[in-house]
Amino acid sequence: MRETRNLEFKEAVTNTFLKTVSAYANYGTGKILFGVSDSGETKGVANPKDACLDIENRINISIEPVPDYTLSINEKTSVITLKVSEGLHKPYLYKSKAYRRNDSSTIPVDGLELKRLILEGQNSSFEELPAEKQDLSFTLLGEKLASVLAVGNVTMDTLKTLELYTDKGGYNKAAELLSDSNGFCGIDVARFGDSISIILDRESFTHVSLLRQYDSALEMYRTYYQYEQVRGSVRESVSLIPEEAFREAIANALVHRTWDVDANINVAMFPDKIEITSPGGLPAGIGIEEYLSGGISILRNRIIGGIFFRLRLIERFGTGIRRINEAYKGSAVKPDFAPTENSIRITLPVVRRQNALSQDENRIYELLKGREVSSSAVVEATGFGKSKAVEILGRLVKDGYARVSGTGRGTRYTAD
Repeated sequence: MRETRNLEFKEAVTNTFLKTVSAYANYGTGKILFGVSDSGETKGVANPKDACLDIENRINISIEPVPDYTLSINEKTSVITLKVSEGLHKPYLYKSKAYRRNDSSTIPVDGLELKRLILEGQNSSFEELPAEKQDLSFTLLGEKLASVLAVGNVTMDTLKTLELYTDKGGYNKAAELLSDSNGFCGIDVARFGDSISIILDRESFTHVSLLRQYDSALEMYRTYYQYEQVRGSVRESVSLIPEEAFREAIANALVHRTWDVDANINVAMFPDKIEITSPGGLPAGIGIEEYLSGGISILRNRIIGGIFFRLRLIERFGTGIRRINEAYKGSAVKPDFAPTENSIRITLPVVRRQNALSQDENRIYELLKGREVSSSAVVEATGFGKSKAVEILGRLVKDGYARVSGTGRGTRYTAD
C-alpha cells in the first residue's frame, strides 16, 4: 500500500494533515489514514477515540468553511480513517490558503487556480463573467446561425437565448469569445518539414471569433492534407488525415480549453501527423480512463459548448474521442490522446493501411497486436536476428504502427 492522489498516511495527529483536508474538499474526495507510516506500515494510534475528537476539533477550528467529512476506527489495528468529501462551497481554506494534491503530495494553489475555485463555489465559470468589451458585433455568428438554423438577424433576444447577454450583466466572456473581434488568444498553426527546425508555414488566428479560428484551422488542414485524385472519369477527394477527426479535435480544443490562460492552442502539422495541444487539463470530475473511453462529457465552457452544438460542430454527449477513433477504422495507425494536468494533446497520424507494410514488418506487427511483447520474444517467435528485429520494431514505432513502453530489460512493444 502506498500514498496516492486520494490517499495519504499520517503516523500521528499533527496539523500537517489539514492541508490535505483542504485539498480533498477543493478537488475531490480522499482519505487520510492515521496510524500508518509513510511506507504504508500499520502502526495504530494510541487512544483512537480521543484522537478522533482531536482531529475533529482541528478541522472545525482551522478549515473555513468546514468541509463534509467522516471518521472511523479500525478496532483491530487502531487505524483511524478520515474521509473528506469534495464540497460545494469552495474554496476551503487552511490558514487563508487553498491546497490541492499533486500526485502524493499537497501543495498550495496559485492565484489563477484560486479564482477558479471561487467561481466554482459560486456555481459560475470564467465564460459567465462580464466581458471586458461591451461594444461587440456578431457578423460571423449570424451567418452561421442563418446557414445552419435558418435564424434571421441576430437580435438581442437571440443573444439572450444563447446565454450571451443578460439585462443585468450585459455581454459575458462567452459572447466576447464569439464576437468578431476580441482580445483573446486563439490558434497557432505551424507546418514543419522533416523536423521542427524546418518551418514551412505558420499562421496565427487570434483576437477573432472562435468560429473564425475553427474555419481558418480547417482551411489550413484542407490545404496540406487533402488532394484530388482522378480515377477513370471520376474525380475524388483524398484525405491523408480524416477530416472528421480533425474537425472534432479542433472543435473540442476550442470548447474545452481554459480561456483564462493566456496561451494559444498549438496545431503542429508534420508530414506524417498533426498534433493539437490545448491549454488546460481534464475538467473536474473526469479521470483519464473516463476521458479515453469517451463515455462522459463535462463541458468546461457550457455556453460555448451549447452554441457549437447548435451549429452542429460538436456532439454534446461525450462522443468526441469515439468519433475520432471511428474515423481511423481500417487504419493500421491510430490517434493518440495525452491528457496532462495542464494540457491535452491529440495526435492524428496520416492514415496507413496495413498492406503498406513489408512482409517482415507485417509479421512483427501481427505479433504485437493486442499484447505487450519484448524484443527477445519477437526474436524467438520470428526467428529473425536480434538486430533485424530491433530495427523493424524501431520503424514500426517511428511510423506509428506500434508503441513502446519501459526501458532496458523492461522495454515492451504493442500495437492495436
